[in-house]
Amino acid sequence: MTDLFKGYKGEALATLKKYNVRVWGQAQIKTTRGDFEGILLPRSENDDDRHLVLKLATGYNIGIATDTILDMKEAGYKEAHYKIPEKEFPVSENKPSVKLLGTGGTIASRLDYRTGAVIPAFSPGELYGAVPELADICNLTTEKLFAVFSENMGPEQYKKLAVSIGKEIEKGIDGIVIGHGTDTMHHTAAALSFMVQDAPIPIVLVGSQRSSDRPSSDAALNLIHATKTAAESDIAEVMVCMFGPTSDEYSLLHQGTRVRKMHSSYRSTFRTIGEIPIAMVDRDKITPIKTNYHRRRKDRHVKIMPYFEEKVSIVYYYPNMQPDIIDSLVDNGYRGIVIAGTGLGHVNKPLYPAIERATKKGVAIYMTVQTLWGYVHMFVYDTGRDLMSKGIIPAENMLPEVAYIKLGWALGQTDDLDEVKRLMLTPTCGDITRREPYNGYLIFQGGIPEVEDFLKTIHK
Repeated sequence: MTDLFKGYKGEALATLKKYNVRVWGQAQIKTTRGDFEGILLPRSENDDDRHLVLKLATGYNIGIATDTILDMKEAGYKEAHYKIPEKEFPVSENKPSVKLLGTGGTIASRLDYRTGAVIPAFSPGELYGAVPELADICNLTTEKLFAVFSENMGPEQYKKLAVSIGKEIEKGIDGIVIGHGTDTMHHTAAALSFMVQDAPIPIVLVGSQRSSDRPSSDAALNLIHATKTAAESDIAEVMVCMFGPTSDEYSLLHQGTRVRKMHSSYRSTFRTIGEIPIAMVDRDKITPIKTNYHRRRKDRHVKIMPYFEEKVSIVYYYPNMQPDIIDSLVDNGYRGIVIAGTGLGHVNKPLYPAIERATKKGVAIYMTVQTLWGYVHMFVYDTGRDLMSKGIIPAENMLPEVAYIKLGWALGQTDDLDEVKRLMLTPTCGDITRREPYNGYLIFQGGIPEVEDFLKTIHK
């Protein structure tokens, strides 16, 4: 097989040879389902041998079954190069300076036609080549710290990011943008909220739900909004900047300890939980929603605390959970466990002995609620009271993932469980709030007449 038919095999390869159409050729295909025209793309080596892949003029890819093809011809040929050239960023003395730290993820990715997967491939410099509007906002410098999907981010990367942010603040940068995959962006946002405290500048995590080579990609607009926030906003917080609605109207700025990814594919996937977002941002302006946030300062003071104990786990409780799950964590040397319990913070009675064994061995166990919204209230029912008597500590209204990150951060600093408790229950950057506002919990149920009437008045 030659590169002319890259990735094709079996029936698909035979079809290409029959009509003498090459990969990267401008193919005109007549089928039993209609006529199609586009660029013939390479096939993933893991895919079947009965389909051709065509990139249409719209930018979308479609598969065409070989048994539907009536005729096909090549109208032109130009091998595509799916790489955006890096450009030297223009510098203007009257613009603020922003540092873009690249970690990987969909905002910095391309399609790998060998496997058909999206891979972290664009460097931060290439992002400017793709989004020249950034030059209108700031003087941008870039550094590629990692090139990983967000599921491969962890304590090693959190600590390196925190240290790098500290160095950039010391140098005098006006704002920091972190390109990050969306799947675990809220974990990293929480980690940086604890590891980088009292920063004098905005620190903005940004990603995209759809890769840069797709027409519906949110990568460019998210990056523009995040960069504008880092350059111009007076909000000196660790924030996540992503689409607010699914349309290209504005992004929301979410506090790093109160944000969560809530949909697998929507562009408006991120939600502030138990609070309201800090602000809205579009191409023209930044509109605060809250007033109680840390303001930008001119000093260079920041507290960098890059600590993390990796032997910490999060356990999602389910009915009939067996005690050996807790015992196995203890036997494997885990020093901390966060439980996402039912209701106000409950688990079943068979777990009681295992929990008691764990706390007697010095394992720190904190309770959160799997409802996400609301507080742990373990003093209401006997179950909660019994669990507290066995050493479980309520974690107020911390989100389960945030409690996991904070417990790892706390145990990374000390073995003293009283000090761990002090660190855990001391509010830091909104991880624990005194109360949840009435509009911090909004879930509309579709189909109900009044909700449907309301939805007709707003954008989805």
